[in-house]
Amino acid sequence: MTPNIFYLLASILFSIGLVGLVSRKNLFVLYMSIELMLSSISLVLATLSKVLAQADGSVMALLMIGVIAAEAAVFLAMIINLYRSHRTLNADSFNKLREGVYND
Repeated sequence: MTPNIFYLLASILFSIGLVGLVSRKNLFVLYMSIELMLSSISLVLATLSKVLAQADGSVMALLMIGVIAAEAAVFLAMIINLYRSHRTLNADSFNKLREGVYND
């Protein structure tokens, strides 16, 4: 298999994640879109590491997977907390910062 297939797959995954990030309003879908984009970047790093025959990209991809796992735990906890307090996951309904203390 050529590396071009993996680069194409990573481009498609990143594009799907970007479309999901721009077009959706649900916080869980936004989270999954960000995860898809990060996974495509780690695929590019691992493929580039294999092409260049160096371990640097693979190490970065493994570190990135660890960061993605930690970020997933924090983001899912935030989603659960927001859902419990507001009973919705619509991103447009969370506008407390805009309507907060700083009214001019």
